[in-house]
Amino acid sequence: MRKLSRRNLVQQREAVRQTLFSHLTMLNAMIFAAGLGTRLKPLTDTMPKAMVAFKGKPLLWHSIKSVEKAGAERIVVNVHHFAEQIINYIKHEKWDSEIVISDERDELLDTGGGLIKASSLFIPNSPVLIRNADIVTSLNLKELVSFHNSTENSVSLLIMKRHSSRYLIFDDNMILCGWKNVNTGESISIRDCEVKSDFGFCGIQILDFDFIKELGEKRKFSIMEGYLNTGNYIDIKGCELESQHSWFDVGSTQKLNETEQFYTDK
Repeated sequence: MRKLSRRNLVQQREAVRQTLFSHLTMLNAMIFAAGLGTRLKPLTDTMPKAMVAFKGKPLLWHSIKSVEKAGAERIVVNVHHFAEQIINYIKHEKWDSEIVISDERDELLDTGGGLIKASSLFIPNSPVLIRNADIVTSLNLKELVSFHNSTENSVSLLIMKRHSSRYLIFDDNMILCGWKNVNTGESISIRDCEVKSDFGFCGIQILDFDFIKELGEKRKFSIMEGYLNTGNYIDIKGCELESQHSWFDVGSTQKLNETEQFYTDK
């Protein structure tokens, strides 16, 4: 058997190191686009929420571009309502990343179940950047990715101080310790904490690939339920959106029109 020279060994080891480094820095993304979009009626009587136009492009286009800008190499889009429109749109547009469809036409699984169903489609062992299709923000999501990579927590949630009916509760280290609904008075505590701060969730998060298995079997449930069920033994950390960045939930016709006006006036 021919022996490798020292130079060849060094080159081989460097090639292996580069392959491993490349794999470790790969990024998945998922866009939740399967919802019925009832708050956007009558627009969603004929199209999925993700195909509603914002600034002349579908919300889906803005969502895909935002995660591509953050470095996503494979993007999973789940579909249900008017699924064919999303599938055809993705097929006929040019993208900088690989886009894969997670088909929920047989059963709408909500955000948690949708993530579990899509898990086999991700690049294995690489983190997953997740966002709702009906969120508009000026934040470069690469900042959230960098935040997550600099910490040892399994999940990083983008949060902000804003008015909401439902709040996530964090301790002084920004670790998730509870949830509350101010309209109903319902609350959930998952950790003891002396200092508590309330934040609104921004519909954008990044999580380690291995965290998905902690969510259990495929079923219909919200991803927030999954966080509250696991946050007592897994660190879920908040990343606060800084005030210079804009953020909008455009999941209703009123908010969509207001956000369009905001960007028109800038």
